[in-house]
Amino acid sequence: MIAVPHYISPKDYLDIEHQNPIRHEYRRGLVYAMAGGTDNHDRLALNLLTLINLHLGDSECRFHSGNVKVNYRDEFYYYPDAFVTCDPRDRDDRYIKRYPKLIAEVLSPSTQAFDLGEKFDDYRQLESLKEYVLIFQESQRVECRRRTCGNTWETVIYGAGDRVLLKSLDLEFAITELYRGLDG
Repeated sequence: MIAVPHYISPKDYLDIEHQNPIRHEYRRGLVYAMAGGTDNHDRLALNLLTLINLHLGDSECRFHSGNVKVNYRDEFYYYPDAFVTCDPRDRDDRYIKRYPKLIAEVLSPSTQAFDLGEKFDDYRQLESLKEYVLIFQESQRVECRRRTCGNTWETVIYGAGDRVLLKSLDLEFAITELYRGLDG
């Protein structure tokens, strides 16, 4: 991630972002250009969104891809690869959601350390968040971090041959379904 090296207010960021065809994330006054993804990254996100879409059906919950921002106060604006919100307050703004219950990130070499560390620290501030899902590209590995109570989290790791449980959505699937159609 490369940051623009001077402070930008949240309002200025949103004004610029709304008019810019290139997506940027915002964290505490710094703006980061979004890196391009691989075909496997895109496929993993699509497979997850498909599983979620089929599971949610006509429920009140909504899933979103990497084109809608998640925000906490004026601290950050991120574009998760996938997230679900069931909170009716998130229907008021078409561009920004503030009450996700599940967020998923497909890990890339350039963002993996940030997604596993500081980004998770930021996301944990969202009281609505029940589950943070990290999907590895290089092997069949899914790490689910779940809020147990308050700000205490447990981690469950799934590997080849396992069934993945997304507790926050009551969704279970074979890990092979998530990794279907990946190249090399």
